[in-house]
Amino acid sequence: MELTLGDVEQTALIPVAIKAAETLRTNARIKDDVALSIIRNLNVDLHSYDHFLSHEGVIARTIMLDNMVKNYVSQHKNAVIVNLGAGFDNRFSRIDNGEILWFDVDLPDSIAARRKVFADKERVQMISANVLDAAWVAPVKDALHKTNAPLLVLAEGLFMYLTFPEIQKLLCILTEEFSSGMLYAEMNSPIMVKHEKLHDTVKYTNAVFKSGTNSAQELCQLCEKLTFIEEHSFNEEMKKYSLRGKLFAAFFGRFNDRWATFSW
Repeated sequence: MELTLGDVEQTALIPVAIKAAETLRTNARIKDDVALSIIRNLNVDLHSYDHFLSHEGVIARTIMLDNMVKNYVSQHKNAVIVNLGAGFDNRFSRIDNGEILWFDVDLPDSIAARRKVFADKERVQMISANVLDAAWVAPVKDALHKTNAPLLVLAEGLFMYLTFPEIQKLLCILTEEFSSGMLYAEMNSPIMVKHEKLHDTVKYTNAVFKSGTNSAQELCQLCEKLTFIEEHSFNEEMKKYSLRGKLFAAFFGRFNDRWATFSW
């Protein structure tokens, strides 16, 4: 399998490698057979992408977001869910309740690569688009109109690669094109924007962190329609599994990423 990805899109290989490595463990906390298939067939050296902190961070964020989305779906069984910057994410297979509608949105080269791995499904649609171009909202709005269902938007591994003006533009698209919705967004620290080359896996790519917040509530200054609800550090999950995870949470935890919840 031959893939061509841009600098930011290449970072999608990091969670693929980590989820594959985790799947192979006898005590795997998550199972992702698609990631394992990709790692076995991809013509890319992924050894640099699976280091302890990134591994534990990806697994923590995956478990946390899976639980958040599962909880949302348990309350909104026919939800319309939009996965922005989807990469090779396989969350639908872990979340599906037989009713939800799912949209995976990413840049053209990422969706082209994704189509080599994921087959079309009845309730899943892949959209090839820049998330900052409002054209991607049309099929989502159509689904919402037909189902009268609530909207959930996921932004995993996305905002840190956008500038604040770009984040503002995306938030404006969400809040202006959709009358209401909920957003689960991964937030990172401003410290990492200055020191992304200290990141144990991103440093092996050409990707650059462009924004970070000390509190996710800062995003509400970019969009008055947005309401901050809560945020939870990946440390909450990471510290459950190892002494190194506990020590990192204790001494460097404020630099870790968080899951933030917003509504409008």
